[in-house]
Amino acid sequence: MTKITISSEEFNQFARYILNISGIALDVGKEYLLETRLAPVLARLGCRSYTELLQKAKNDYKKALENEIIDAISTNETYFFRDKAPFQLLQHKILPDLIDKQTRQYPGRKPAIRLWSAANSTGQEIYSIAMILVEMGITPENYNIRLFGTDISDAAIAKASYGVYNKFEAARGLEPSRLHRYFEPHESGYKIKDQLRVMAQFKKMNLMQPFSGIGKFDIILCRNVMIYFTPEDRKRIYENIAKVLEPDGCLIIGSTESLINDTSLFVSKKYLNSVFYQFKP
Repeated sequence: MTKITISSEEFNQFARYILNISGIALDVGKEYLLETRLAPVLARLGCRSYTELLQKAKNDYKKALENEIIDAISTNETYFFRDKAPFQLLQHKILPDLIDKQTRQYPGRKPAIRLWSAANSTGQEIYSIAMILVEMGITPENYNIRLFGTDISDAAIAKASYGVYNKFEAARGLEPSRLHRYFEPHESGYKIKDQLRVMAQFKKMNLMQPFSGIGKFDIILCRNVMIYFTPEDRKRIYENIAKVLEPDGCLIIGSTESLINDTSLFVSKKYLNSVFYQFKP
């Protein structure tokens, strides 16, 4: 089959469309990304050009094709315990401090741990955190736990909710002891055990939309996603994050990311050679 290339004008039109539906900004030079990600969609629909595909997407009032394009474009590269530093921060600093604070403020009450993984992808980040909680003795019997994972991709959320990973995905970042402890064999590879699955809730969410009805959180992870947004949109998203984060609540972003040019709502903190941010109203 002859490869269908995207023209400069088609790329500009598609980039505007993707920005409007997802907030993801594609700069000139990313033509290869569109061609790579959308080639299977073109082939499946028999489209002879990217203009034809774009027109079909705009005319699809059920938005099925729009969702398929978002699934194709959004980056779902992830694995268990990706970049170990954030998980060490949670285990040795952020979670113990949160539990101590709540125990002092509300003696006799179950401490609450409310954590949101934004741009959660296929669930590995949430399940990695659930493993840490169990290993710290933090379980639903003794704590009010809410682990909330969101992503813009329907396919990613469906996979996270199902909790099934092939052998390659399950092995990435996981020691054999954890794989044995937290997973059970499945015809497709491995399935997360109910002990962890019941701790997590997943929902499709576009970070460009208002964060309505999701409640408040003590900890928010928003890692390696802001690079896909414009500076103006990053500022707006961080402002919305602050609105759903408790005072002194913690924000963890990617190790190569910074808030310096985007917001002054958070104060940087260092621990174990890692940086996290606290919301200071």
